[in-house]
Amino acid sequence: MYPFPSTINPALRSHVDAQTAYLNDISKSFFRSFQQMIDLNIQLTQTMLEETALIGKQVVSADRQSEVLGAAASRAQPASDKLRAYQQHITRLAADTQVELARVTEQHGQTTARTARVLADEVVRDATEQTERGLRAQQETVRQYSDPFVRGDGAARANGAAAPGGSESSLSSPQLSPQGGDKQQPAGQATRTVSAH
Repeated sequence: MYPFPSTINPALRSHVDAQTAYLNDISKSFFRSFQQMIDLNIQLTQTMLEETALIGKQVVSADRQSEVLGAAASRAQPASDKLRAYQQHITRLAADTQVELARVTEQHGQTTARTARVLADEVVRDATEQTERGLRAQQETVRQYSDPFVRGDGAARANGAAAPGGSESSLSSPQLSPQGGDKQQPAGQATRTVSAH
């Protein structure tokens, strides 16, 4: 009913399982890092909005221009400190992600390599067996077509290989030449020799 066999090669199954486990752990590491990055961006955005709202409130409530410039200058340093902290968090997050990916790769690398080796050996063995079977079948086909009058056991068929009355044996037996030697002549020449006497 299905175009693929119901039994799956155990080497293929173990390799697919190892690859799936590796990809699952890699995906978990990436998604965890991505989620931490999103949380960090949300926190930075929230902090910057609060700082902007606070500066806006101080600017609106200021009576003189010097108070406006003082409020803006007083919030510049904390904003740059927060951006520096954000950059440090990003750097730490990138380093943690690299360490996590290296750990996952090291954890699954040997298993994946071993299952890949087993699968490759299985494929080579199956390919060799298929090739040998194909060569045997091809040799048998060539043998059958090269001599169609020979049965599978090597004996000649009776329906044309041996003519009745032994006429074939008289054509293929050695003929005496006019010089008296025992030379085998082709069938056409043997007929002419007989008619010349």
